[in-house]
Amino acid sequence: MSLAIFDLDNTLIGGDSDYLWGEFLVKNQLIDADEYRRANERFYEQYQNGDLDIFEYQTFSLKPLTLHSMQQLQAWHNEFMREMIEPIMLPQAQALIESHRSQGHRPLIITATNTFITRPIAEKLGINELIGTEPEVHEGRFTGRVAGVPSFQQGKVTRLADWLKQHDESLEDSYFYSDSHNDLPLLEQVSYPIAVDADPRLTQVAKEKGWKQMSLRG
Repeated sequence: MSLAIFDLDNTLIGGDSDYLWGEFLVKNQLIDADEYRRANERFYEQYQNGDLDIFEYQTFSLKPLTLHSMQQLQAWHNEFMREMIEPIMLPQAQALIESHRSQGHRPLIITATNTFITRPIAEKLGINELIGTEPEVHEGRFTGRVAGVPSFQQGKVTRLADWLKQHDESLEDSYFYSDSHNDLPLLEQVSYPIAVDADPRLTQVAKEKGWKQMSLRG
């Protein structure tokens, strides 16, 4: 079965869910607003520049999860979905997913954003298969540490290779849609790399390599 692999943030949705989760926490005064926003913006700039230290970022990103129960976090996440994610869902992205599914392809999301944030978004998109950075859980609470390899840059290739072995799948006739140059390691592995509303660096690489480019935003 051919895989239709999708990045999530700024690809299938019109924004960055990790960044927006931070904004949601600030908006609802669940964290120190000034300190968190400064750090959140600094890490987001590093991500865009391609020089993000993913472990440093995840330590920062996961810390608020350690302070509250799973029940409380889930209640906040439900609000987050309504207020910040549903407004940036892209009808053309949903149509693209359904187009692949109608061809018998298997949809899969692979994202650097942690699975606490992204699993409900994947479910909203109707995609069951998700590879994301896994937050460590101990005795029913988040520890603030990452479990295993973060699915970022080359880590996406590593995590996907593990997934392929577990599910007896391959990258033959595979598609990967992404907006970010951070995904170049995986884009170079698939049969059909597609740049979606791409950042300038990925746009340039796509032009040089003759990759398909498209927009899902109108």
